Order: sequence, then C-alpha cells, then structure tokens
Amino acid sequence: MDTDSHSRGKSHLAEDFFDDFTNSAHLFHDDVLKRVASIDSPKKAFNILNKYASRCRRLNGENLNFSIDERESQMISSPSVETLIHLGAEKFIKSSSKVSDELSVLSHPYPSSVLCQSEEDCVGVRLVQSLLSCAEKVDKKEYEEAYELLLECDRMSSSRGSVVERLVFYFSEGLYERIDRETGRVTPKGLGKKFEDPLVAVRSPDETMIAFHNELPISQITKFAGMQAVVDNVGEARKVHFIDFEIRNGIQCIILMQALVDRCGNPLDSLRISAVCVGGETRAGVEATGRRLASFAGSLGLSFSFEVVVVEDLLELDEKSFSRVDVDEVVVVYAEYTLSYMIGGSDRLHHVMKVVRGLRFRVMVVAEVEANCNSPIFVERFVEAMLFYGAYFESMSVCMRSVEHRCIAEATCFGASIRNVVAAEGRERKIRHVGIGVWRAFFARFGFEETELSMSSLYQANLVVKNFASGSFFTFGIDGKSFIIGWKRTPMSSISAWRFDVPI
Repeated sequence: MDTDSHSRGKSHLAEDFFDDFTNSAHLFHDDVLKRVASIDSPKKAFNILNKYASRCRRLNGENLNFSIDERESQMISSPSVETLIHLGAEKFIKSSSKVSDELSVLSHPYPSSVLCQSEEDCVGVRLVQSLLSCAEKVDKKEYEEAYELLLECDRMSSSRGSVVERLVFYFSEGLYERIDRETGRVTPKGLGKKFEDPLVAVRSPDETMIAFHNELPISQITKFAGMQAVVDNVGEARKVHFIDFEIRNGIQCIILMQALVDRCGNPLDSLRISAVCVGGETRAGVEATGRRLASFAGSLGLSFSFEVVVVEDLLELDEKSFSRVDVDEVVVVYAEYTLSYMIGGSDRLHHVMKVVRGLRFRVMVVAEVEANCNSPIFVERFVEAMLFYGAYFESMSVCMRSVEHRCIAEATCFGASIRNVVAAEGRERKIRHVGIGVWRAFFARFGFEETELSMSSLYQANLVVKNFASGSFFTFGIDGKSFIIGWKRTPMSSISAWRFDVPI
C-alpha cells in the first residue's frame, strides 16, 4: 500500500476527519446513535442512555478479570453514579415527553425505591433531572428558564459534596458559560469566572499526579499493561529508542527499564528516551524527569541516554527533530492520553502521524479515553460526557485517600475539561475524546495495523487491581485487538498497539 499517496489524497484536516466519523453511522458499529432531524431532546437523551447501557453490557459479556466472584453483590448493594444518572434521566424523560413506554429498555431491573437507599441518592437523582432539564432548555435557547434551573442546581450541588453533587457542580459551570457565549453577556459564574485553558489544566501538579498513580488503579493499569505491550513487541532487541509524547513524571519509563533489564537471557545494550516537549515553559520539568530516570538507570547498570525534543508547535516536529536513529535501534512510540488533545488543533494530529510513520517504528502503544465527547450535537455530547465523567468521579471518590488531591484534580483537570466540552464549539472546543473504533479507522489511513495485546498485558492489569481494596470494581474487556478498562463495567480507557510494516 502506498501510504504516502494515500495520505496525500485526504484533504480533510484531522479534526474534520474525527467530526466526519462522529457523524457516520457505519463507523460506529453497535455504538451508533440514530440521528433524526426532528428528534427532541428527551428522545436524544433516551437514545444515548440506551446506547451507553449497550456498551456496558458488551464489556460485561467480555469481562476478562481473573477473579470476579465477590463483585456482583458489591455492585448491587449501593447504586452506582451511572445508575443514579439513569434514574434521573428517566424522571426527566417522563416529565418532558411521552416516551415512557420505551423506558423499559432503559430502566434498571430494580425499582427506584429500591435503588435510592438514602437521602443522598434521592438528592442525586433530583440533581440529574434538573441538570438534564437545564441542558434541554439551553439546547432550545430558552435561557431564562435554563438560568432558573441552574440556580436550583447551585443550591443542591457543591465541589466538595457527594459524587453527583460534584459532577453537577462542574457541569453547571459549563452551562453558565455556554449561556454567556450564546447571549453575549458576562456573568460571575460564566465568562466572568477565571478559568484555565483545558489543555494546560490537564497537566495537574506533580504531587497530584503521583497521588493519582499511587491511589487510582487505572493509572497503574494503563502504565503496566502499556509497558508490557512494548516489551512484547521489541522482542530480543538490544537497543531501544523510546519516544514519549507526554512523559510527565516518567513513571512508565521506570516500569519499562525494570522490565527490559529483567528479560531472561536478553540483556539490553542501550535505552534511549526522547521526550517530546511542546513549548519551552515545560522544558525544565521534562529535564528534571530525565535526571531522575538517568539516576534510576544507573542503579540498574543500564546504558541510558535522554533527550528533550522541544518544539513551539507540533507542526514544527519532523524526523530530524530526533537524534540520528541507529540502524540497530528499535523505535517505540508511546502516547498516553495525549493524541485526542491534538484533534482540535489545526491538522497537528495528521502531521504528527506522518512524522511517526517516517520514524519506522516497531510498535506504537496508545492509551486514550474511551468515550465519545466529540459529537457536534450538544445534547448528545452533554449526556455522553456526564456518564463518562460520572464514572471517573466515582472511581476517584472510592479509590483516592487524599481528598485534597482529588479535589485539585476535579477542579483543574476534570473541571476545565467538562467546561470546555459543554460550553465551547468549533476550534475553541479542545476536549474531543473519541472511542477506539474511531482511532482504528484513523490509524488505518496511515498504514498502521493493530496488533493484539498479549495475555501478559492482561496479567499485569490483574496484578495491579489485586493490590487495591477497590480493585474489584475495575473491569477489563476486549474491543477488536484492543484492551478496554472500565469502572463497574462502564468503559473509561483503551490501550492499543500498532505496527507499521515498511515494504522492502
């Protein structure tokens, strides 16, 4: 396949490609939402919730956890945030339309009176109902009614309350800003409130990131399973060049070093790490990470080198940005929760993929959010985001002992992302998470072929969850050849591996 000419033949920008995929039913297989021009907001919410429940059932059917006996009673004993969102959505739909006959497909097998076991649960359901009603009013441009509902959400929600209260707090902020953007006014809780660029906010302080890694299993699952995929694909290579597009504190590199050194009968001659750094202001932090990695490599007796590849803009990145690749060196590309942030940029993702392809890599390992927060239709995007972030908020609430670090993460990384998903449109909407099916089709344009993750990666993931009291709530599944990580069977992240076989 002539991948160069194939790529040149595509005139769409990367973000146009992803928007096209969001709107193309045949590319979403079972996950597709049937779009009808005359459909009303409650029916949209019903379709989305139905689709989301279908995704969870598929993950449930393909569960790959090694030990799940104790999980069922735990899940039923206390309603999950997703269940509370579904109950709130049912009340919203019943109060807004005449689709109650269809709710049997959506409803949980237990009645609301059984599922809402506490006053907190009941408040959560009412909050979800009010929030969805507000989103509907905003969608219909009924701003005064929406504003009244937001005031009600304000009274019942808090950034330090229950999971649903915190979730509604941040989604309300997004709705305030969206109303301001559409009406041209500036209110204290909308455009008048100072907020950080979401692509800056996702880089939480190092202390918070370390707390994430230590206390939240999904962080360790991603890194250990991802590095196992690297080890599986480099084979017996003696020289490895590891290119990381979001190195942060480099924990994944430490895991990789230890795994490569521990290979039986295949000692490593050298490991070279290149960390891509966009914008000079982050260089000092990346260089500090490099020094820590060099110290760790020295303790292992590993021949190690580290380089920071600094560009002001990803469009400046090219093959010459990296030091000369040794002919005996196996190139590995690692992208953890970073490629989706390039979708909204001016063709940066397309450019980066061309550069990566030119490096003739052995394997590219990608970890990404498994959610569809890129729909151009506001109500669909709103409900999808609420379900995804609801699962994440709940997992953090259960897993993280450090309330302060959890609150920092929610207020910065997650709060800014939610606000952007809800309030922004066009080029200003920078958070555009998409599912593995969309990534699969996108990578295929560049001649990348998905390679199956080994059982060793799954084994690493299961080892991680066994170390956490809350580990039993994390579930694993397979989509094609990719690995899906879920919280109580709600998909949250995907890990995939890709190869590019250069014709001789």
